[in-house]
This record gives sequence, C-alpha cells and structure tokens, in this order.
Amino acid sequence: MSNNSNKKLVPEAMTALDKFKYEVASEVGVNLKDGYNGDLSSRDAGRIGGNMVRKLVQQAEQQMK
Repeated sequence: MSNNSNKKLVPEAMTALDKFKYEVASEVGVNLKDGYNGDLSSRDAGRIGGNMVRKLVQQAEQQMK
C-alpha cells in the first residue's frame, strides 16, 4: 500500500494538471507516453516538475498584479 500523503485540494483539477504536465514535457523536449513512464530519467522528471512549478508561480504572480 502506498504511503502517499499528497492530497489534492481540488480533485477535479487532476485532468487539467495532467494535460499541463504533457504540455510542459513537450516544451522541454521530453517524450511522455500515456500510462507508465518508469523509464524516464530523474533529470527529465525534474525538468518537467520544475518547469511546471515555475509556470504556476508566474501565473500566480500575474494574477496578483
């Protein structure tokens, strides 16, 4: 059993976040496939996650202006 404590505040946002993940992956040149991506390197996964966070922070900053 997984011990994942990450809980989504808005479960309906999962689809949008998944779509966002694939968009960011294509922007940084990482080929994600539907389903299992266990062969993805840690570096590539970090590039995707880091760029997702960067874009989300930029969006939040724009909304606060």
